[in-house]
Amino acid sequence: MRHTERHRSEHIGWLRAAVLGANDGLISTSSLVVGVAASGASRAAILIAGVAGVVAGAMSMAAGEYVSVSSQADTEQADLARERRELATEPRAEHTELANIYVQRGLTPALARQVADQLMAKDALAAHARDELGLSEISAARPLQAAVASALSFAVGAVWPVIIALVVPQGWLSTLVTVTALVLLAVLGAVAARVGGATLWRGALRVTCWGALAMAASALAGRLFGAAV
Repeated sequence: MRHTERHRSEHIGWLRAAVLGANDGLISTSSLVVGVAASGASRAAILIAGVAGVVAGAMSMAAGEYVSVSSQADTEQADLARERRELATEPRAEHTELANIYVQRGLTPALARQVADQLMAKDALAAHARDELGLSEISAARPLQAAVASALSFAVGAVWPVIIALVVPQGWLSTLVTVTALVLLAVLGAVAARVGGATLWRGALRVTCWGALAMAASALAGRLFGAAV
């Protein structure tokens, strides 16, 4: 029988980008809507600001994540290219280096050399990438995947305050946007904690606290700006 086992680390690539995007979209757009509403602006102005925030934020998240993860991918590829050259020019030194890694992990020198022999005979570059550089298929940088996940998740999080601003009476707008955002942030934090294996209440609390702080600061800025003009 084939043994299949799934680990939480398999989700880390897309999960980090998706959670970051959704949280950022919900917090930033809710704060923007609450801030503009607090300034006394019209519903049309609030909606324009909200929609612009969704579009600009999603594109910004995609671009930032793509550039960041691309830099990581470039570094990984440079390390692999260097390792490939060293394997071609100094195979014995690379074999000794790999065996020493296994000795440091607890194998006897003789067994470490045997393990290095067999792994390098099968795929020398993969063995060095995994055990010397710490690179694996699970943790490999995927720029496009990260960019798309960030943009989509930002939009999913950001659309809710815009919908509320569209359908709720203006007098209740700030209150309902704030309450809805805090509830959704708590849910997102709990889901992220659940998938990552952390404590649910801690994951929910840390996200909602930052969201509440951001919206309070935006509301204060909106009131001050509205009073000034």
